[in-house]
Amino acid sequence: MPAFPFSPNDPIQHHGPLPKTTDVVIIGGGVIGVSAALFLAKRKISVTLIEKGRIAAEQSSRNWGWIRKQGRDADELPIVIEASRLWQELATECGEDIGLNRTGVTYLANSDKQMAGFESFMKLASAYHLDTRLLDSAQTAALFKGMSRKFAGSMTTPSDMRAEPWLAVPALARLAARLGVTIIENCAARTLDLASGKVSGVWTEAGRIETSTVLVAGGAWSSLFLRNHGVSIPQLAVRATVAATEPMAEIHAGAAAGADVAFRRRQDGGYTLAPGSHRLYLGPDAFRHATKYLPALVAHPFGTRYSLAAPEFYPDSWSTPRSWTADAESPFERMRVLNPAPEQSSLDAISRNFKRLFPQFQTVRLKATWAGMIDAMPDIVPIVDRVETITGLFVATGMSGHGFGIGPGIGRVVSDLIQGNATGHNLNRFRFSRFGDGSRIRPGPAI
Repeated sequence: MPAFPFSPNDPIQHHGPLPKTTDVVIIGGGVIGVSAALFLAKRKISVTLIEKGRIAAEQSSRNWGWIRKQGRDADELPIVIEASRLWQELATECGEDIGLNRTGVTYLANSDKQMAGFESFMKLASAYHLDTRLLDSAQTAALFKGMSRKFAGSMTTPSDMRAEPWLAVPALARLAARLGVTIIENCAARTLDLASGKVSGVWTEAGRIETSTVLVAGGAWSSLFLRNHGVSIPQLAVRATVAATEPMAEIHAGAAAGADVAFRRRQDGGYTLAPGSHRLYLGPDAFRHATKYLPALVAHPFGTRYSLAAPEFYPDSWSTPRSWTADAESPFERMRVLNPAPEQSSLDAISRNFKRLFPQFQTVRLKATWAGMIDAMPDIVPIVDRVETITGLFVATGMSGHGFGIGPGIGRVVSDLIQGNATGHNLNRFRFSRFGDGSRIRPGPAI
């Protein structure tokens, strides 16, 4: 069975060269970093984006490909509404087929209690004039072809979309490059160059870039990079297993999730499938920040399983260095692409539960399987803020599995935050200080 298509052996698409100076350096070539670069370039600001491996090779290409407003945290929702509009605009601007389709997202309810839980989002949906609606058991059954199980009902948002992330984010990067962004793959940022508490540059493995502004958008690696500069954020990385089927008869054109399996129609005629749980490797950061994650654990006790140790060179591995210097090899060079192995038990559960739900498929042939590391925060919403202790340093990380859908919206917001412009949204929920100022940790929706 073929491995996931991105690897450190893939040809480099963006070579640089490394400039001597630039207005903004962005660390991380995922959807957040690429989107921020794109919107800064639209304002004629010089941007250099550096990526230790390949553009979108980690979670930004390994996610489910959902672009949804449904079920989002109340503070995220205005940004994801903007992001949904931006996805449509950018798909046209980039001039490439990224598989963008408005086919809807549906949440399946096992019980009346779950249906009652959906009611809370319906109030939010009404306030924002979304097309979200609740379906009863019969209406839910009519939405899917040949579904064997009777659900209590569902919640659906027909205007939600899907796209192919491994096509979409590289396409946005090519658009950013055409707008003047310098993108350099296979080039790790080692450390910030600081002078009197201010950013004066970035040391990379290829040399120094002079700049006064840096955005850290490194996904699962952000916490490790920041900790080397005395900046601590309670971010962990959880492994999510995913599979893609061979082409098969259509049972639903959109995306749906129940307790046991999530599925989405793909551009190639198959389905992307995922289980209902993730795995957290217990490392130094997991123990360091354990108390901050207790509210999320209580709210969603069965969503995560645990392993005692991460593989070597992973962000929270016991053997991964927590400090290094600009003239030494960094952890980011030792792990160019974080490519975790999919969990076999999860793959078995995916196939079993999907076939049980749609028994007309006697076999579910998987053509690709992979896993990704989701950058998670204790309250399941990101940090989008400046770092007050280091002038010129900004952070956009911890998207908690929601980054692909909201990516262009966060990118636009961060670009204005960097410029000192009004962002158009209330970012208080996403402030850097919330984990240290005594605020109560309020977990958002887990899906």
